[in-house]
Amino acid sequence: MNILGIIPSRMASSRFPGKPMHKIMGVPMIGHCYLRSKLCNHLDELYVATCDKEIHDYIIDDLQGKSVITSLDHERAAERCAEALIKIEKKENKTFSIIIMIQGDEPLIIPNLISKLIYPYKSSNNFSCVNLMNELPNFDEASNKNNVKVVVNDENRAIYFSREPIPSKSKFNKNIQYKKQLGLMSFTRDSLLFFINNKPSVLEIIESVDLNRMIEYRGEILMVECDFQGVAVDNPEDIFLAELQMRKDKIFLKGYTK
Repeated sequence: MNILGIIPSRMASSRFPGKPMHKIMGVPMIGHCYLRSKLCNHLDELYVATCDKEIHDYIIDDLQGKSVITSLDHERAAERCAEALIKIEKKENKTFSIIIMIQGDEPLIIPNLISKLIYPYKSSNNFSCVNLMNELPNFDEASNKNNVKVVVNDENRAIYFSREPIPSKSKFNKNIQYKKQLGLMSFTRDSLLFFINNKPSVLEIIESVDLNRMIEYRGEILMVECDFQGVAVDNPEDIFLAELQMRKDKIFLKGYTK
């Protein structure tokens, strides 16, 4: 398998404009994401996909990394990744079978998590996408609309994604284990291209969650449980939390070298 990692990133965030280049412990956030992802030995190539020259130039000039310019018009990260895939395959002159989409606002991403998205394909090919999830600690976190929740069936296949607390507790008095979708997922090449060749679905638009499109078009999404408790930077206030965790992070303190 040829495995490609893509980090979609753009400056025009509605909640935190310019956040990819905002520094955390002296390093732009997109830099943390790229350098930490590069430590994963299972990736054959790693690229940033961006519509912004500032990000593109930083990755290439400052990090000596790889980046590709994509359209300004994408509203979904998966759509940006699909455009990048076509351009990267042409540039590298090879076809990739698995594409890992790594969100650019997870500055504490652990390289081993990327590997968790690859292992399932070695034993099965009956799903379109692999996504990570973890347990939310309390109802306040489940109520946070920045946390995308997921419910799964008995084989850990995703049933539905929502920004609301699901399942509902309105008629249930016992404890509910809410599951959070993490911004780290893998696609087969065919499923990613199939995804972008179908128009945005109703539930995707209502919830503003990419993978509801996959469900509505009958794709199989395998959810893999993990205990990762990173800091997704959605608002400026999250920078403080990210820096607190970064100060004791073993990967950061060791230095981003293989």
